[in-house]
Amino acid sequence: MTDLVRLSQTMHSCADQAGAVLKRAFRAPLTVTSKDDASPVTQVDHEVETLLRGLIESAHPTHDILGEEFGGRPTAAGWQWVIDPIDGTRAFITGRPSFTTLIAVLRDGVPYAGLIDQPITGERWFGVTGAETQFTSAKMPGRVGTRRAAASLADAELSCTAPDMHIGEDASRFAQLQRHVRRTSWGGDAYAYGLLSLGLIDIIAESTMQIWDWAALVPIVEGAGGCITDWQGRSLTAESDGTVLACASSSLNREACAALNAAS
Repeated sequence: MTDLVRLSQTMHSCADQAGAVLKRAFRAPLTVTSKDDASPVTQVDHEVETLLRGLIESAHPTHDILGEEFGGRPTAAGWQWVIDPIDGTRAFITGRPSFTTLIAVLRDGVPYAGLIDQPITGERWFGVTGAETQFTSAKMPGRVGTRRAAASLADAELSCTAPDMHIGEDASRFAQLQRHVRRTSWGGDAYAYGLLSLGLIDIIAESTMQIWDWAALVPIVEGAGGCITDWQGRSLTAESDGTVLACASSSLNREACAALNAAS
């Protein structure tokens, strides 16, 4: 059995079992506390990450694991799993089905495979470096491919999770980008990157992002024909500055970078 087949089996099994927990907990009473950065966390975040770590350790005992809730550190050599049990905890605790589970596998520090799972809508995106992204849905039709790739910046649909994620100079830079696009929509967390891979969003520009927020997204966006970098157009790494720019095409990425970095 090849590494890719084994990794894929584990990733999908992890998503299936995490999804079962999340479906039971969705819109049920929850205990919500705040982390040091004031972001919310629930007992379900901890339960799902514990479950995922156990499944990964059992199937791949020599691989490293980095998770949002229980930590770890990025590694530059070998295989490493990067997991976010609930990306969009605010959406989860307020009963909105736009949260996701993110599962990534890095090889020598570079994203190799990624999975976005939304268990309530039954949607899943799976990407591997060098291959076309796969999208499956129990209820909603969709075809992977950034079909709006020819859209100019002036015609682009821009998306971002929330305006308050941009701090200081990044807020000004984002406002510059907004002035160049057709319109901006808010909300979605990682789910929006899945929508970009379906050709429904053209640009996503976010900041204050951690590696577990973006690692799974890289193979998915790229496998749909898109481009994902930081706001300078550089590849995302563990040392990146927290900015993420996903676009339907490389040409749109270059236009968006120019707008983000134009003098005010």
